Amino acid sequence: MADEFIKGLGIFTGAGLAWMVLAGWYRTSSFESSKQLIEPVQTESMTMFDTIGVILLDAFLWFALLGVLTFWVLIPAGRQAKRAIENRRAQ
Repeated sequence: MADEFIKGLGIFTGAGLAWMVLAGWYRTSSFESSKQLIEPVQTESMTMFDTIGVILLDAFLWFALLGVLTFWVLIPAGRQAKRAIENRRAQ
């Protein structure tokens, strides 16, 4: 159980840090703004590397959310269900 927790935590912190760095670059127009990290991406004058960065921005967000969900909820629930089915068959 601790193994899944640390894997999920590692994915969440690593992907979350990468998302926050990229969101700081592409979703913050001014540090005086109250909408930091949630502003829409400015699409005018984007280079190829900016486009890759924006794609990675969304990929890291979904990787963080789905990784945590997988290791903290789905895998333990699957193991618990497997144990319940095996216990029921043994009776």
